[in-house]
Amino acid sequence: MQHSLNNIKPRYEYVSSAKLPTLFGLFNIHGFFDTTENQEHVVLTHGQWDANDIVPIRIHSECLTGDSLFSTKCDCGFQLEKALQNIADHGFGAILYLRQEGRGIGLLNKIKAYHLQDQGFDTVEANEHLGFDADLRDYNICKTMLDTLDIVNVELMTNNPKKLRALEDLGINVVTRRAIDHGVTKDNKGYLKVKTNKLGHTFNLDKLK
Repeated sequence: MQHSLNNIKPRYEYVSSAKLPTLFGLFNIHGFFDTTENQEHVVLTHGQWDANDIVPIRIHSECLTGDSLFSTKCDCGFQLEKALQNIADHGFGAILYLRQEGRGIGLLNKIKAYHLQDQGFDTVEANEHLGFDADLRDYNICKTMLDTLDIVNVELMTNNPKKLRALEDLGINVVTRRAIDHGVTKDNKGYLKVKTNKLGHTFNLDKLK
């Protein structure tokens, strides 16, 4: 039996959009669905842009503890707030918020990793001790998100070169990268050092002295 290619369901689907007033101004929230992983993701956008504009974006992986529970163990919540403020100040931009807790290992495994960190493991060692790679995140859905929102040229707010390479591999024109150093605390200095020394993040270690 022959099957039409037109009947093949795409892996990533746009679902719906709505207004989302925030402390940083009026944003819109756009829902996307990964049909393979059965996972929901969102994009927050602010303002309008033309096809040739360079749009500031951040790819932000979900961090319940940092984004919502105000943990100072990481810099995730600080970076999310900084990115939202940067976009509000610029007048337009987007946050691609991916549901990839704990660099892709999930919330409960992340708590297990935290327990190992309490015993002296660093963040990479803890993930590997649990049987995971140091970073399992997948950025392929970003292409669908950006295409749906008519974003062609981006300024990527990140300290992680892996995100930049991932977008370039997807054919997205990353015009420039903008560092987003923010939120050093007494609790996350070791975490930031590990991200820099083991995961290649471009963080200024002088700030951790």
